[in-house]
Amino acid sequence: MTSNTLTTTGPTPPTGEIVSRLLRTLGDPDPARGAEDVTVAGADPLVPSVHRLADAMSAAIGVFAQQTAAVGEQRGHRHQTVEVRAGAAIDQLMATHHTTLSGRPIGVLLDDPALLANNDFYRARDGRWIFIITTYPHLRDAVDSVLRCGSDKVGIARAAADWDAFTLEEAICARGGVACAVRTRDEWLAHPAGRYAAQRPVVEIERVGDGPVRPLEPIGEADEALADVRVLDLTHVIAGPVATRLLAQFGADVLHLTRPDRPDPIPMIAMTGGGKRNAYCDLRDAHDRAAFHDALRDADVFVHAYRGLARHGASTEELVRRRPGLITLEYHAWGADGPWGERGGFDQLACSATGFAVEEWTDRPSLPPTYLLNDYLAAYLGAAAVATVLRRRAAEGGSWRIRVTLAGVCHWVRELGLLAREDVLGLPRPGRTPFAALSTAETDFGPLTEPATPFAYSDRAVPQPGRRSPLGSAALQWR
Repeated sequence: MTSNTLTTTGPTPPTGEIVSRLLRTLGDPDPARGAEDVTVAGADPLVPSVHRLADAMSAAIGVFAQQTAAVGEQRGHRHQTVEVRAGAAIDQLMATHHTTLSGRPIGVLLDDPALLANNDFYRARDGRWIFIITTYPHLRDAVDSVLRCGSDKVGIARAAADWDAFTLEEAICARGGVACAVRTRDEWLAHPAGRYAAQRPVVEIERVGDGPVRPLEPIGEADEALADVRVLDLTHVIAGPVATRLLAQFGADVLHLTRPDRPDPIPMIAMTGGGKRNAYCDLRDAHDRAAFHDALRDADVFVHAYRGLARHGASTEELVRRRPGLITLEYHAWGADGPWGERGGFDQLACSATGFAVEEWTDRPSLPPTYLLNDYLAAYLGAAAVATVLRRRAAEGGSWRIRVTLAGVCHWVRELGLLAREDVLGLPRPGRTPFAALSTAETDFGPLTEPATPFAYSDRAVPQPGRRSPLGSAALQWR
């Protein structure tokens, strides 16, 4: 494996062209017109990364804002143009670093902050690197069952040094954990999972069945664009929860479902739960499964980020059979049907697998200077796709499936071209000081300060996220 050798940068399309391409991928009927409605203030490079982080995130944010405004326009709102601030887009990628709850950083409020702190690159016996995740107790236990090292970072490093990277990757994944050996881009594209991911668009939209035309009913000027859209949200961590928070922010009725024995930490619920109601649901339980299918009968959208739902009667094929006209949004690490379809994954692992971390090389493989990348990009892309498919369903009916993969997002960002290393290395690394404004809201968990919404409309106020509610505080039914 090479270290910091970069391939040729290649062409770097302007942000307006990135927006237009995304709109074509989503199936917007007039992508050129849509792209004209989006303006980005600022551009890369803003941080010391060879990847176009600000441009990619700005485009994703702009497409979400434009498509949401287009839904509103179809329902009676005035036409809007959108302005995105590139610095604010970087802040969105760093939301977990800029968010505080009652004045405390999110990371220190986790049940066991050490589990998150142990997530890192570790050097293996063969000289390669591997990224190991221990964020949740069951993932920590999987790593410990292989390495017999406890939860100490020094112990993990010592134990990992006795393994070859690929052998350790397979051993941890076989125990139900998640880890990924660092690969170059060429190594990833030669891998079956890499070829699978690279052959697909960054957002896959497929009509998977018949369904009635569901018109977008007129709304008042005071209503938000997604008013009366019902969303069942079976997601966790960041990508899915942020996507559904965006839908809730723009008026959707979002019912978030959580397995009671695998909850996300309270700080994550505070950060991603704006405007949602929270109910417990365990699809392994017959009573909960019945309540889920009752709610499904009146749902417009189902969003999930779990593998194996088919075992519980919740595959997209089964759900659209029960609810013709349903839109499903699926989040996957590596692709649902590919060679790694049953393998879990996180943002950092996608960067490790796809060559991204090698291209960010410092004195070893590195994550982007924003730390996270795919989760927040995937959130905005998925939410934008839901808005587009609501428009398509209103015109042609049908049942629809949307898929976004973390590895696919890495491919997409890389395909925007690389910046010259000498042009970015001297830039300061982003820290606790954001590029743009923060906003503070009172929540059931205490005052929450986070990056403000990163775009503005020309003639309409952008809504603020709604109330954050504790897990299990709502019934599994619509209001």
